[in-house]
Amino acid sequence: MFPSILKASLLGKAQKKGLVEICLHDLRDYATDKHRQVDDVPYGGGAGMVLKTEPVVKALEDVAQERGKIRRIFFTPQGRLLTATLAREWASYDQLILLCGRYEGVDERVMDSIDEEVSIGDYILSGGELAVMIFIDVVSRFCPGVVGDARSVEEETFENGLLKAPQYTRPESFRDVGVPSVLLSGHHEHIKKWQRQQSLERTLRKRPDLLEKAELTDEERRYIRSLQLNQ
Repeated sequence: MFPSILKASLLGKAQKKGLVEICLHDLRDYATDKHRQVDDVPYGGGAGMVLKTEPVVKALEDVAQERGKIRRIFFTPQGRLLTATLAREWASYDQLILLCGRYEGVDERVMDSIDEEVSIGDYILSGGELAVMIFIDVVSRFCPGVVGDARSVEEETFENGLLKAPQYTRPESFRDVGVPSVLLSGHHEHIKKWQRQQSLERTLRKRPDLLEKAELTDEERRYIRSLQLNQ
């Protein structure tokens, strides 16, 4: 499932440049029986299968390097929600070991070898592979050099706790709808102020929950209150 995603776009370029290294490991290589079985029926009954302790723990121990900062992460709906803030933190580690969940999850004894549980949302996937792919893409963007222009990362949605302001490019007018004049003014301070206000307005309209945690000035709080009064 992984090769086409990992070879594409920024991830592919980052690996060629040696900025990130991504290694795939098959749990079946750590199975102890001739059928290379990595799952079994759950004790106590119930639907589905559970990933076994032995192959998972052996894999986690085998791939861990004995140097630098290591974080062993398991992907499950029970984990902490993946955010830009956490992604920046994880990008500072020398090695991340990412365990994909499957079936009904893993034997609970595996969790003794896990440092952190991560979720990408309140829903169920057929397996953790898609969640891991998303995680790799998000975290890699915070590794130095992966994104060509560092400003792209700094100015992204959620990076300052708010949604990003509207973006425009050529043509200047499309079906009688023009680009806001302030963006054509060349006045950088005015543009910056407009973008910040637009970011506040968009966040209030689409994700007001984010405003509770955003770092805002007194002036910005007054601006938000004025918007709320006019709603």
